Amino acid sequence: MWLVTLLLLYSFQEVHSEDVGSTRLYFVNASLQRVTYSSSVGVSLPCPAAGTPSAILRWYLAAGDDIYDVPHIRHVHANGTLQLYPFSPSAYNSYIHDNDYFCTAENQAGKIRSPNIRIKAVFREPYTVRVADQRSMRGNVAVFKCLIPTAVQEYVSVVSWERDTVSIVPGNRFSLTSFGALYISDVQKEDALSTYRCITKHKYSGETRQSNGARLSVMDPTESSPSILDSFQAGEVYAGRSVELPCIAGGYPSPTVRWLKDGRPLPSDARWTRRLTGLTISDLRQEDSGSYACEVTNSFGSKEVSGQLHIIDPLRVTLSPKSLKTGISSTLFFTCTVEGSPEYTVTWYRNTEPIVSDQHISIQGPHNDTLQITAAQKFHSGAYQCFASRKGHTAQDFSIILLEDGTPRIVSSFSERVVNPGEPFSLMCAAKGAPPPSITWTLDDEPVVRDSAYKTSQYTLSDGSTVSHVNVSSPLIRDGGVYRCAARNSAGSAEYQARINVRGAPRIRPMRDITAVAGRNTYITCRVIGYPYYSIKWLKDGMQLPDNHRQVVFENGTLRLTDVQKGADEGTYLCSVLIQPQLSINQTVHVTVKVPPLIQPFDIPSTSVGKLMYIACVVSSGDMPIRITWHKDGQLIVPGSASGVAIETKEFMSSLQISKVTLKHNGNYTCIASNAAATVSWERQLIVTVPPRFVVQPNNQDGIYGKAGVLNCSVEGYPPPKVMWKHAKGVGNPQQYHPVPLTGRIQIMSNGSLLIRHVLEDDRGYYLCQASNGVGSDISKSMILTVKIPAMITSHPNTTMAKKGQTKELNCTARGEQPIIIRWERGDTVIDAERNPRYSITINKKGDEVISTLKLNPAERGDSVFFSCHAINSYGEGRGLIQLTVQEPPDPPELEVREVKDRSMNLRWIQRFDGNSIITSYDIEYKNKSDSWDHMYTTRNISPTNNQANIVELHPACVYSIRMYSFNKIGRSLPSKELTISTEEAQPDGPPMEVILQPMTSQSIRVTWRAPKKELQNGVIRGYQIGYRENGPGSNGQYSIVEMKATGDSEVYTLDNLKKFAQYGVVVQAFNRAGTGPSSTEINATTLEDVPSEPPQNVRAISVTSDEAVITWAEPPRLTLHGVLKGYRVVFWSLFPDGEWGEMQNITTTREQVELRGLEKFTNYSVQVLAYTQAGDGVRSNVLYIQTREDLPGQPAGIKAVPSSPSSVVVSWLPPHKPNGVIRKYTIYCSSPGSGQPAPSEYEANPEMLFYRITHLTRGKQYHIWAAAVTTAGRGNISEKVTVEPAGKAPAKILSFGGTVTTPWMKEVRLPCSSVGEPNPTIKWTKDSEDSAIPVTADSQRQILSNGTLVLRSVKAEDSGYYTCTATNTLGFDTIIVNLLVQVPPDQPRLTVSTTSTSSITLAWIPGDNGGSSIRGFVLQYSVDNTEEWRDVFISSSERSFRLDNLRCGTWYKVKLAAKNSVGSGRISEIIEAKTHGREPVFNKDQPLLTHINSTHAGLNLQGWTSGGCPITAMMLDFRPKGTWAWQSLKANSTTQLFLSELREATWYELKMKACNSAGCGNQSSQFATTDYDGSTIPPIKSARGEGDDVKKLFSIGSPVILVTLGVALLFIIRKKRKEKRLKRLRDAKSLAEMLISKNNRSMDTPVKGPPQGPRLHIDIPRVQLLIEDKEGIKQIGEDKAAVPVTDTEFSQSVNPQNFCTGVSLHHQALIQNTGPLIDMSDIRPGTNPVSRKSIKSAHSSRNRYSSQWTLSRPGASQSTVSARTLTSDWRTMGSHGITATESDSYSASLSQDTDKGRNSMVSTESASSTYEELARAYEHAKLEEHLQHAKFTITECFISDSSSDQMTTGTNDPADSMTSLSTPSEPGICRFTASPPKPQDYDRGKNVAVPIPHRANKSEFCNLPLYMKTDPFFRKQSELHDPCPAVPPREASIRSLAQRAYHTQGRHMTLDPSKQQALTLGHSGLGSLGVSSGTATLPQRTLTMPGSNAAATASTSSTGSNPANSNKVGGSRDSLLESSSSALGRLQKQSVGAYSKSYTLV
Repeated sequence: MWLVTLLLLYSFQEVHSEDVGSTRLYFVNASLQRVTYSSSVGVSLPCPAAGTPSAILRWYLAAGDDIYDVPHIRHVHANGTLQLYPFSPSAYNSYIHDNDYFCTAENQAGKIRSPNIRIKAVFREPYTVRVADQRSMRGNVAVFKCLIPTAVQEYVSVVSWERDTVSIVPGNRFSLTSFGALYISDVQKEDALSTYRCITKHKYSGETRQSNGARLSVMDPTESSPSILDSFQAGEVYAGRSVELPCIAGGYPSPTVRWLKDGRPLPSDARWTRRLTGLTISDLRQEDSGSYACEVTNSFGSKEVSGQLHIIDPLRVTLSPKSLKTGISSTLFFTCTVEGSPEYTVTWYRNTEPIVSDQHISIQGPHNDTLQITAAQKFHSGAYQCFASRKGHTAQDFSIILLEDGTPRIVSSFSERVVNPGEPFSLMCAAKGAPPPSITWTLDDEPVVRDSAYKTSQYTLSDGSTVSHVNVSSPLIRDGGVYRCAARNSAGSAEYQARINVRGAPRIRPMRDITAVAGRNTYITCRVIGYPYYSIKWLKDGMQLPDNHRQVVFENGTLRLTDVQKGADEGTYLCSVLIQPQLSINQTVHVTVKVPPLIQPFDIPSTSVGKLMYIACVVSSGDMPIRITWHKDGQLIVPGSASGVAIETKEFMSSLQISKVTLKHNGNYTCIASNAAATVSWERQLIVTVPPRFVVQPNNQDGIYGKAGVLNCSVEGYPPPKVMWKHAKGVGNPQQYHPVPLTGRIQIMSNGSLLIRHVLEDDRGYYLCQASNGVGSDISKSMILTVKIPAMITSHPNTTMAKKGQTKELNCTARGEQPIIIRWERGDTVIDAERNPRYSITINKKGDEVISTLKLNPAERGDSVFFSCHAINSYGEGRGLIQLTVQEPPDPPELEVREVKDRSMNLRWIQRFDGNSIITSYDIEYKNKSDSWDHMYTTRNISPTNNQANIVELHPACVYSIRMYSFNKIGRSLPSKELTISTEEAQPDGPPMEVILQPMTSQSIRVTWRAPKKELQNGVIRGYQIGYRENGPGSNGQYSIVEMKATGDSEVYTLDNLKKFAQYGVVVQAFNRAGTGPSSTEINATTLEDVPSEPPQNVRAISVTSDEAVITWAEPPRLTLHGVLKGYRVVFWSLFPDGEWGEMQNITTTREQVELRGLEKFTNYSVQVLAYTQAGDGVRSNVLYIQTREDLPGQPAGIKAVPSSPSSVVVSWLPPHKPNGVIRKYTIYCSSPGSGQPAPSEYEANPEMLFYRITHLTRGKQYHIWAAAVTTAGRGNISEKVTVEPAGKAPAKILSFGGTVTTPWMKEVRLPCSSVGEPNPTIKWTKDSEDSAIPVTADSQRQILSNGTLVLRSVKAEDSGYYTCTATNTLGFDTIIVNLLVQVPPDQPRLTVSTTSTSSITLAWIPGDNGGSSIRGFVLQYSVDNTEEWRDVFISSSERSFRLDNLRCGTWYKVKLAAKNSVGSGRISEIIEAKTHGREPVFNKDQPLLTHINSTHAGLNLQGWTSGGCPITAMMLDFRPKGTWAWQSLKANSTTQLFLSELREATWYELKMKACNSAGCGNQSSQFATTDYDGSTIPPIKSARGEGDDVKKLFSIGSPVILVTLGVALLFIIRKKRKEKRLKRLRDAKSLAEMLISKNNRSMDTPVKGPPQGPRLHIDIPRVQLLIEDKEGIKQIGEDKAAVPVTDTEFSQSVNPQNFCTGVSLHHQALIQNTGPLIDMSDIRPGTNPVSRKSIKSAHSSRNRYSSQWTLSRPGASQSTVSARTLTSDWRTMGSHGITATESDSYSASLSQDTDKGRNSMVSTESASSTYEELARAYEHAKLEEHLQHAKFTITECFISDSSSDQMTTGTNDPADSMTSLSTPSEPGICRFTASPPKPQDYDRGKNVAVPIPHRANKSEFCNLPLYMKTDPFFRKQSELHDPCPAVPPREASIRSLAQRAYHTQGRHMTLDPSKQQALTLGHSGLGSLGVSSGTATLPQRTLTMPGSNAAATASTSSTGSNPANSNKVGGSRDSLLESSSSALGRLQKQSVGAYSKSYTLV
């Protein structure tokens, strides 16, 4: 039986192992990480991963995306092969053809992934390779490199080099490096005669390319220091491979090369080879890593090249364990061992997914190379992979883990049954678990004993299941009962039981008492046998069970007690079996409950040797008695001195004490507590640490170079210490230790000693042995290793050459421990220099090296033997072998010509004596027959194995001379016999060069190119063919050909009439008489984008709801897009019933539908749609009108109800603000609160009527009245309710409503004011002024109707304002206020130039005030300078910039702009001028004017003309023989070269050239002479006069020139000083303007409450330019470009008339006087009243002012009459009844005509922008004002130049602060700041402040003040006073007041004294000086009244004619802008009180 069991177990193991081996995963090619293939071939890539049984193979992108099949591009076959098909370049997709892929394999074992595989497709690309010309000295090395484009450098390699079309065979002087360079050693002059080409081959496509031919310039040797020609850099190379480190240098003498590694000479190693190309190292090893240096040295210096070489081993990864099958909850450890490069990163994957640390998984180790899984779960099963990566290289390994549930489970069992006695039965129980469980059997809790009655068996299946059988062959009644099978393993147990009934008389077996463990489950089986019986019951204490939830009685009679409790479950239980209906049998069993012990957890801290240790084990619960024992490492601890442990045990605790801890106490300690219930334990580890200590310390020792050495170091400790060796180079004090790299050469032995298998010189230095184990401090000990070097030859030539008869030196360098002896041998004979005078030996020491030199003088042919040098010291001997060859030049070859063709010839030769040296190469030289051999061509370095050669690249139709040389290493032979041959003509061989395409417009492309190379033209190029074709869908691919004649070396042609935004391919071919040459490579260019030429199609608009509409359209035709469609713009705006436009809005979208939401209800909208591209917006569609749907109306805007009689009331209301439809009617509701009526009364009113009379009401009763509007959509919201009570008499009430009324100007306006009341009220209208209400009186323009309506006819801007209607009767009054807004045309915009180009000007503007009506659009007008042909452009209102395109290059343009609103067009902006880029052509002086000259022809270099940015349109030439008068003219269409033919021989010519473009013409002149018939030049023409005549002529010409120059200079100085004076006055005028302040005086007829209030004076100083024009041109005046007004006298200068071009913006609000304000009418638009402008601006945001640019000139006798416009300045005095006086003056005004010189200094009117400097300057001036030093300065408003013109407000600054601290807006705009009144306590501080005058006054009156200074805020009537100043324009007289202030001048003060009150008399002179009138015009008398004075004193008066002299004197004064005298002014009174404010505006 046991044999059978063993066989079964063996079979199970076999089957299980087969199962494990049959399911596996593996890699077919894990190293595959990069695949590059040709696009024309494609690639098939099998999956590197696989599995058994067949695994599912899938491909992914590195990003994790599944790949999919792309027809004809990519496909994954069923077998997992990835197929990438061939494809064309147009099908290239980087996502497919240049990406990282990986493949996975998945089966039952798990899922693994391959490393990332870079798959890259390389398709055929046109590329060229190039070789650059090189320079080298004779005897040096020349280096040619093949320059391969970076894009293909990875795939293209150099396969060979050619020298004059003959392949170069490496050897002799020619070497090819591994990286494709060509080295030519010992460069000779003949090497310069050849051309060198490299041949490359594409690795994947197989294509070959030949480079251009490069030349070598060979120079004679000149003494120079070495220069590096080719060098190496740092790099990394894998071990086992080879590397080449290039190091080539030039210089003279030829430098020597010395290689160093880590600062030491290279050791002798067969793997290291020094070549001409550099140092080659094969079979690389780790120890080859280091710093390599190449030193090149000659007698003039040295150079060094160094680089770091890293040798890295390929990564190798090993993951352990490889496979594991274990149970759930296990702890798993994976170790990833990486070999190779020390720098790598480790990544973990499970089933191809990255592993992330969590509660089960932790990644540990310095490189994350350890993976730990605790409490492993089922989902942790699978394939685990460890990837190690370094710089693109990846290695991996994987492991398969299978986790099972280890707890046994019953998988198959038996069932309850009934058997007869003697009837055999068999029971089977199968269980699974990990590890496989064992099964035991019990019968009624008694073990089943294997005997004759019971047969048992057990075995394990292949799937890990354990099967057990119980066989009963002849059962009796006692064999019945409950059978239980129990499966147990280390993970747990499982049970199964069932009853087997054997028929017979029932009875109960005796039951033993049961001991149960508290907290666990207990089963009590009623051991009944026999069958049948009726039932089984359990009772306890007389109660039938179960009686609680913890008790369960099963059908088979088993009682289960769950979670046994000591008090409740302990006792006697009775089993009662009913065997007959009235007969039962019983049996009792006693249950005792025991409580197991519970150990309180504890930890054992780690300790060190010699310390105390106390460990306590405490039992917190359990039945007594409890026995506690201690175990160590599973063995019982016996306390005592032997163990060193004492144990003290009490009732429920035990302590373990160690008095002195030693190493033997390390281990696991277990506390075991047991009682009758159970045994429990708690285990912890005690770690005893011992710090490290040396057993053997390292000592200083010697090592012999090349031998093995051991550095001793041995340590001990616990944990075992880790030994680390460190090294510090050098023999002095160690500077810095570095870890010793452990390689195959250096290893750490098991005892800690360091083994160096091969001692190198770099190993010398300090070594540090350092040991640590984490306990205590690390220990270390240093030692010195001294390396003894045996004598060795470090440098000697292996082979060397010598020329016969010359001196030869052989050098041998040795190093090693001194002393070193060196001897020389020739063959086997020692050389004795003393006996043989041809030899001499010298010894030199250089550092630690010994250099021995053997000199042979002279070298003989017999010296061609081996020489050897021997170095000897105490440690060894080294030898160097040198082969010397003495050579001489070879004989010349015998040359013959075999065949001659048009471009080539074939030569053959025979070589004779080679000069005792093999022939290295042949040179063939050829030249034009007429040239000398200095201009020869050479085919160099022909292989010595060849005896014939083809000479190619000959020019057709040329005669050549040919000769040949042979070479060896000594030199060149004599030339061979010279041969002569002739070639024929041929077609051009080269295409045109440098073909460049430049898109000019959307329909033209300019093609430029150069002629083919001269050597490829094969004749004279006659012309060119330009082929172009459209490369796009639908094109036929055929070229259109255009032919043009050749004009020179550079050509240009413009292809016109092309399609817009279309790609064209262009090729160019040159042709001559023999035919057409090859075409250039096709170059593609795309014509420029343009805007769409048609709008979107099928534009439709659908009104969806009352506030939503849908706009749909279709894309414009594709052919009309002319670019890439970027999207669409939907432009829409509302149209209001009053004609106003709403804000223009636009929506940008890429769809062809847009929903317009949030629209106004029942409103008309205009809609346009456009498409746009990168070039801009296309054509808008036609305006589409749409109206939103009707909706419920809003509530009436207002309602009134007033009693009209005792029984009626009148109700009035206003229409809704938003009617949302057509109002059909109004419903009026009336209800009485106490009437008891359930519903109000309703009345309907016509929609045109806005009032209703409700009758039949009860007097004295209150009524509630309200109203609602009705549209077709229904009734709207009701108005507010008003309460009214009918009465007999009622106070006056107004039924009309106040509010805002808007109307266009020049219309009639009715302002209703209907009233009711008893008695009837009277109506009065007033208009609000600044501080009073002015009654409205009827006149021609105003009328008050009987119903109270105010009618205003032909309203103007000044009619705007607040109108008040007052109704009054005896019982009361009522008022309404109506705000009338009059819409006027918009203000002029501020127009600026933002950018310009050669063909466009971009303009920007800031709109002015819209005049109260939205701007509908702009009209832009422009014209070419000096013309009046204006062109109009209409621009949308939303635009703020516009680009004028298709303008002429380099041309001045004039531009003006006007805005338009619903009222009409506004004022035109300033006319600004701008010039497009470009200038007239200029000839480049660096270019030669004539290219070549012969006897009858001259070639002109037209390419020397620079276009100036504008294309040259015409070229004119005039030439004539010198001394003749007739010019010959010629027009040239070319711009490159032109030939003058049919010239006279030997003749001097004069030449004039003119080149013109749109900007102008440039001139160039020259002289040239044709040659004589034989090509000789002729001498210059000499003058017939003598030398004296030349001197006289020079003197006669020079004297007047000098005088004129001096005169001009003097005149310039005088004018400059005069202009500086004028400039100073203008600046002073600006300063005074900034200090000007307005003070007020109330009318004496009007009572004033409170302090007097005055208006503000706004001074706008726009940033414009002042120009002064005179005979010298235009000069800019003013540094800050502020507008400065000019006095009238400056216009009246007849001596030197001045024209001023200035923009003056001087604006102020009306100065209220007792006779009315003075108004500047020049700034008022037609139909406006300037008085009302202030009220308008106070009610609304301020509007921009006007400024225009004019040239003003005074008409006079000295000036001729010119056509001019008239600019009129009107000043009118406004009284209380309108205009009372009118005065006007006319000036001649015309737009300035400027020259180009003036324009260069002129800047057009700029956008207004506030700057810190101007703001600060104005602030500082204002602070000088009296009473302003304590005022607050506030930024009151800023207008930003954006579309919204939002107003910004800045905070207040303290007067002590500088205004420069204000935050001014960054955008252009206007900022205004206001000086507010000072505090009362500060008022008197500034009374006597003296303000300095800019200039000293010396005139008697204020006649010469600038117009803004001639202002007095206080006037009074004085009929006798007249102004003594003559010729003062009314514009000046209108603001002639001067603010009272004290002036401090030079040495005197002028103070206003209040005690001396005098009146300032002002008058006005006639206009005789202006030529207008000789009479006298007198203004109304005005009296200047000072505040605080009691009376007005009068001063003496004077008439105008009383002092004409004085008048003339004043009129001609130009000395000062501000002058005064005490005699004329008198003593002015100081101002005493009065508040004021001043406002400055900075523009």
